[in-house]
Amino acid sequence: MKRLIILSLCAACSLVAEARKEFTLSSPNGKLKTNIVVDETLTYDITLDGRQLLEPSPIAMTLQDGEIWGRRPKVSGNSRKTVNESVSSPFYRADAMSNRYNELTLNFKRDWSVEFRAYDDGIAYRFVSKLRKYYEIKGETVDYRFTNDAKATVPLVAVGKDGDYESQFFNSFENTYTTARLSELSKTRLMFLPLVVEAAEGVKVCITETDLQDYPGLYLSTAGGDDRLTGVFARFPMRRVQGGHNMLQMVVESRENYIARVEEPRSFPWRVAIVTTSDKDLASTNLSYLLAAPSKVKDTSWIRPGKVAWEWWNNWNLYGVDFEAGVNNDTYKAYIDFASKHGIEYVILDEGWAKNRMANLMEVVPEINLPELVAYGKQRGVGIILWAGYYAFYRDMEGVCQHYANMGIKGFKVDFMDRDDQQMTDFNFQAAAICAKYKLLLDLHGTSKPAGLNRTYPNVLDFEGVFGLEQLKWVPATHDQVTYEVTIPFIRQVSGPMDYTQGAMHNAAKDSYRPNYSEPMSQGTRCRQLGMYMVYDSPFSMLCDSPSNYEREPECTDFIAKVPTTWDETRVLAGEMGEYIITARRKGTTWYVGGLTNWTARDMEIDCSFLDSGTYHATLFRDGVNAHRKGNDYRREEFDLKDRKLKVHAAPGGGFALKLEK
Repeated sequence: MKRLIILSLCAACSLVAEARKEFTLSSPNGKLKTNIVVDETLTYDITLDGRQLLEPSPIAMTLQDGEIWGRRPKVSGNSRKTVNESVSSPFYRADAMSNRYNELTLNFKRDWSVEFRAYDDGIAYRFVSKLRKYYEIKGETVDYRFTNDAKATVPLVAVGKDGDYESQFFNSFENTYTTARLSELSKTRLMFLPLVVEAAEGVKVCITETDLQDYPGLYLSTAGGDDRLTGVFARFPMRRVQGGHNMLQMVVESRENYIARVEEPRSFPWRVAIVTTSDKDLASTNLSYLLAAPSKVKDTSWIRPGKVAWEWWNNWNLYGVDFEAGVNNDTYKAYIDFASKHGIEYVILDEGWAKNRMANLMEVVPEINLPELVAYGKQRGVGIILWAGYYAFYRDMEGVCQHYANMGIKGFKVDFMDRDDQQMTDFNFQAAAICAKYKLLLDLHGTSKPAGLNRTYPNVLDFEGVFGLEQLKWVPATHDQVTYEVTIPFIRQVSGPMDYTQGAMHNAAKDSYRPNYSEPMSQGTRCRQLGMYMVYDSPFSMLCDSPSNYEREPECTDFIAKVPTTWDETRVLAGEMGEYIITARRKGTTWYVGGLTNWTARDMEIDCSFLDSGTYHATLFRDGVNAHRKGNDYRREEFDLKDRKLKVHAAPGGGFALKLEK
């Protein structure tokens, strides 16, 4: 009898051993690893140089019929590959990017698999379905289990009721950052992506997602435990009604009991953990772009990035003219003249050109003659971009795009989506595809992070999803925008370009800022605003201030107007999240370098050792000696750069802008 029991136990142990499988995947440099365990659940972890950053964390996908991909999974096969290639990125921060990783694919019975990739700066995974039938996904398990009560810097959803996720799903993805231990973060509020966790001393993990096609965006919550971040998804809308801002939104009144519908084989979004031991490396990562689906636009020769003269932030405030400024042709002709004079590629007609509360982009206000403006701009080499509320655009995308493309309009700025459930992320791709069909550019506002869309549809040049300069028209004097501005390059910008809308000519030193809707100002110095054109990724970059103000500042205006918006090379030279950043970008043989600091004055050293040999002529905009009192104070200097290390003093809330011509 004892022998029989022993044999039975041995058999049981053998079955367990046979069921449990472990796989290890390492980055190309061998420092970053993930150990994937297939047992009762499917888990993965992350280690860096032998230090565990993420404990075994479960991943799963639950179908509506009760099947769970990841519960007692059966591996039917696996494959590995190594990739080392160059990826074209002509409308972004470099003309090409190195794409180097190791990949492991685990195939499971019942037609699904999981792909893992290990880069030198991150670990990513995604589910892949081979099912050729319609089905619904009830939920997805995303669970980041850290090894300690780590400090995190996160953007909490700013609207909605505590604990009421449904009310928080309707948001514009704009908020500043909260920094606290995981256990100290609100358990009743959602966080949107990207966010950063200091998983170990000197190690930051940025969590984001990319290739977000036709699937709800990921939120995270600490409600599952002190050392954990747990995924939350908006369910699929059941009933929507027109409403919201000027009747231009679709408000969800009820939802289904699943998060996504699937009709054919597909891959799902990449879950990305970017791991760096240097903040400047975090600001340099390209993983969101590299993991996205390649371009679906075969001919991109018509895509023309550039700068945009923008009227909404400065409230159409022209002065010294012989007409009343506002939403009318005379005003926009003046903007076109300004853009043409300075080589600015576009002028935008923001909200107001179409009749209010009609949600009909064919209903133009009588003060505007669009064909006349298009012709006027064409004569002067300036394209016209139209603002569009989401529902007005969504209800007839094909008709609107065809009509205005035929008229000569160059693109749209679509606003107030304010959701990222499956229907809305699908809209982003539909809008991009239809705009590409009619050779129209697209700037997505009121939306979440880029999540790779700018690679798949490169005609989508810019995205909001950022607490941009527009907020300074109304936020109180107690608000600290300056610290936020030196944090976003390490978090939000990791996901892709951002339409921050810099370029203010009225600049407030510390304690001098006040909100002013009609004549707004920035926090920090003039040189800070100039430096943003190099620090921030923005292929479709706004000049937010009034042409009248710019004409009074010819030195700064001339510099801004000539800064490129796409680059052959980008290098983050130095930086600490929330403290400062210095970024260098090259176009041809000319380098542009921008620097920003927080409210701490500092001597910033620019290491120019990246330059080729030879002489470079420098044009430097730096904070004036009184910039700490008067934000507009600056000095412009020209000199030949002799030493490859240059020191520039930045005032509190200050910065610099440097042009280096060989």
